Amino acid sequence: MEENGFRPKGFPELKNDTFLRAAWGEETDYTPVWCMRQAGRYLPEFRETRAAQDFFSTCRSPEACCELTLQPLRRFPLDAAIIFSDILVVPQALGMEVTMVPGKGPSFPEPLREERDLERLRDPAVVASELDYVFQAITLTRQRLAGRVPLIGFAGAPWTLMTYMVEGGGSSTMAQAKRWLYQRPQASHQLLHILTDALVPYLVGQVAAGAQALQLFESHAGHLGPQLFTKFALPYICDVAKRVKAGLQKAGLAPVPMIIFAKDGHFALEELAQAGYEVVGLDWTVAPKKARRRLGGWC
Repeated sequence: MEENGFRPKGFPELKNDTFLRAAWGEETDYTPVWCMRQAGRYLPEFRETRAAQDFFSTCRSPEACCELTLQPLRRFPLDAAIIFSDILVVPQALGMEVTMVPGKGPSFPEPLREERDLERLRDPAVVASELDYVFQAITLTRQRLAGRVPLIGFAGAPWTLMTYMVEGGGSSTMAQAKRWLYQRPQASHQLLHILTDALVPYLVGQVAAGAQALQLFESHAGHLGPQLFTKFALPYICDVAKRVKAGLQKAGLAPVPMIIFAKDGHFALEELAQAGYEVVGLDWTVAPKKARRRLGGWC
C-alpha cells in the first residue's frame, strides 16, 4: 500500500470512540458492544444481498462488502463495525483455489499434501497487491460510516490458515494438519513463516486503507494442546503483532489497537496476554472475571 503511495486522507471525524478507548485500556462510560461475527449473516437483508453472488465474488466487490458491513449498524446501536471479508482470501492470494460450498463451507480442491506442494505457493510479497479489493472495501466503508463508529480489519492467524490449506476445508479433528506438525515440522514452520510474511503487509495495508483496529483470529487454537500451541502457533501470533506495529511505524501510520482471539485457547491466556496485543478476546468457555484474575494487573 505505502509503496504505491496509497494513503487515503480526509476520513470523517470519529464521533464514537468508545470501542477504541476501551481497546487501549482507557476508562469508558459504558462497555462497548460489537458483533465479532463479520457483518450480519444472521440478518435477512444479509442473506438477500448474498443470495445473488458467489461468496468470494462478494468478497471481491468493495461495494457489496461495504453494504454487508453497514447492515447491522442500521439495526443495532453497535460501537464498532468489522469489515466483511474472509480469512481465506489470503490462501487465495497465495495461489490456492478456494470455493465456498453451500451447506459445507470452504473447500480447497488441491490442498497441500506434501512438502513439495509449498512450491506451488506464490511469493508472499505479492499478497497485499492481490488483495487490493479488501483495501478498497475498507476505504469505501470508512467513508460511508461517516465517523459513526470505528472500523475493524482482520485476518486469520498462521496456524488457522495452515489447517484449511492442509485439510482442504473444515475438520473436526485437524488430523492432516496435526500430522504435518509431527511428521513435517520443518515444512510446517516454513509454511507458517510464509503465511506470516503474507499477513504482515496485508494487515498494515488494511490500516493504510482506513482500518482503525485489527483482529487476528486463531480460530483453531483448541485443536492444539499447550505444547503444540507454544511451538507452532504462539511464536507466529507474536511475530505478526511485532512486525505489524513496526510496519505501521515505518509507514508513518498511527498505531491501532490489536486484538488476538484464540478460540478454545483458554490454556494459553497468560501467554496471549504477553503476545504484543492490546486486547485478548475470550470465547464462551471462559468466564471474564476468572480471566481477569488469572491475568492479574494486565487487564
